[in-house]
Amino acid sequence: MIKLAEDIKKLVPSFKMGVILYHDIVIEESPQMLKGRFQLFLESLKLDALEKAAADHPGIQEWRQVFKKLSMDPSRYRPSSEALLRRVYGGKDVALVNSAVDVNNFFSLQYGIPLGIYNADGVHGDVEIKIGAPGDQYEGLNGRLMNMEGKLLSADDNGAFGSPIVDSKRTMTGEQVKNALQLVYLRPSMADDEAQKLLSAIEKMFVQIHGGSSESYLIQ
Repeated sequence: MIKLAEDIKKLVPSFKMGVILYHDIVIEESPQMLKGRFQLFLESLKLDALEKAAADHPGIQEWRQVFKKLSMDPSRYRPSSEALLRRVYGGKDVALVNSAVDVNNFFSLQYGIPLGIYNADGVHGDVEIKIGAPGDQYEGLNGRLMNMEGKLLSADDNGAFGSPIVDSKRTMTGEQVKNALQLVYLRPSMADDEAQKLLSAIEKMFVQIHGGSSESYLIQ
């Protein structure tokens, strides 16, 4: 079960997230179809950068506002989607990691929203989306020990494992992963039917590339 903490609902009444569970998938190097589509999209973003800044993206604007409402400084702790778009707008490449992470990055850049993809077999018990308490920490994918007190995070019975800033090494996805949990940090302004369409688009592409089966739903 995945639930949203009550204090988040009070601070951001329109807060919503998408949850997608994948079963019996095969993660490997991204297929040429995804690589080609991703590269074309990156080139179009680099052209956009001539006229606008990452902060102009409506998805990033909304997530910066969410961070502020949750008493998180978005200039100090940027949403992962903003960090990614700033990288592209700065003329840097986005490294291809594996098919699961690459799909995440593609949709994150397209919609300006953070996404997390996790090894579902490494997640234990119920998951709660909450504000971190004293002692909440993990080793991030960036190699740093992340102090998650006061920050939006996802936690299971073993503690914090992810956030819209940076995810943990504990639940990272690689070629050994057969079952995955994807958390989509939707724009609060999105209507439910629009949010469900986006979830379906992500789910469809992911299963097309990785095989297996899936299920998705909204939490709010």
